[in-house]
Amino acid sequence: AQASPACLRRLELRRPGRPRANSGGPMQRASPQRRLRQIASMVIASEGASTPSSCTHFSLHSGDSMPSVGLGLWKIPKEDCANTAYEAVKAGYRCFDEACDYGNEHECGEGLRRALREGLVARKDLFVTSKLWNTYHRKEHVRAACRRTLEDFGLDYLDLYLIHFPISLKFVPFDTRYPPEWSHDPNSDRPSMVEDPVPMQETWEALEELVADGLVRNIGVCNVGTTMLRDILSYAKIKPAVLQVELHPYNSQQKLVRFCREKGIAVTGFSNLGAISYVELGGATAHDSCLEEPAVRKIAAAHGRSAAQVVLRWAVQRGTAIVPKTTKTARLRENLALFDFELAPEEMEAIDALNKDRRFNDPGVFCEGGFNTFFPIYE
Repeated sequence: AQASPACLRRLELRRPGRPRANSGGPMQRASPQRRLRQIASMVIASEGASTPSSCTHFSLHSGDSMPSVGLGLWKIPKEDCANTAYEAVKAGYRCFDEACDYGNEHECGEGLRRALREGLVARKDLFVTSKLWNTYHRKEHVRAACRRTLEDFGLDYLDLYLIHFPISLKFVPFDTRYPPEWSHDPNSDRPSMVEDPVPMQETWEALEELVADGLVRNIGVCNVGTTMLRDILSYAKIKPAVLQVELHPYNSQQKLVRFCREKGIAVTGFSNLGAISYVELGGATAHDSCLEEPAVRKIAAAHGRSAAQVVLRWAVQRGTAIVPKTTKTARLRENLALFDFELAPEEMEAIDALNKDRRFNDPGVFCEGGFNTFFPIYE
């Protein structure tokens, strides 16, 4: 995992970390990954901070603090969502990753409001994320989409609002269908997506207005690479605070993560455990799971942890935030229990080496198969 002084100064570490021993040997004999970790440790040590491996929060451009572990709400059934959000607050979660397209923001809001009413947490201590859907990219639709999300949550503001995909589709009115999903007319003989090209600058400037008006505190993007980020940075009055992309051992995106660090953009990974979320969708098989990798299982046995905890620890230790999904109370607690152990440099490198550049969430694949539309966003 790479690190840069500019980014490391932005890490807000809420929990003191055990200083990591320099077990990598002389700098000139260490692997590239280990050299970068050693450089990062020396930079932070000179500034009197903890190592990135103990990072429980990220400090964003606005000065807000974003937890490095949140709860992902994608595919959580409506009937389970309110209780899951409530139990997550009780378990210690403060970050909730939602989206219009998930179709359960109202239920998530019910759970959060219950926790607020009972005094389990204060609103200022929650970090609630939502995402602008593809059909709302035109400036005249952005504010209405955000207000609909706030209404569903029952909140006055969002902590983070992300552009969900670099895909702009023809507008679907709320009273026609909400969430609008991917196909413009699901009831047609051959449902398909209808593109409505909108410059990213138009959408971004509309998001900046939401910040100015107090509806949103931070803004960012999902599912884009360095080219789009450079474009946004060229005109943004408010820089992207967060990039959210698919990150797991089979798709580590080292260069993209490094680029964001150097630009001071926090990175959140989704699908943190890889294939698991996509088996039921037909996008992966059980054999695609990184949790069955011998290297992962060996490390898990050495630390007395689950394979999932090892993969999640790898993610936060490389300086990225995570939003694993679960509805099980025991798993909620397990996914948070990542800060009382640390992976050795050689263990981090063993997991780094599993990278295959394998995406499970690729519109260039699932849009054609599911919505009769070829729509690649990755080359």
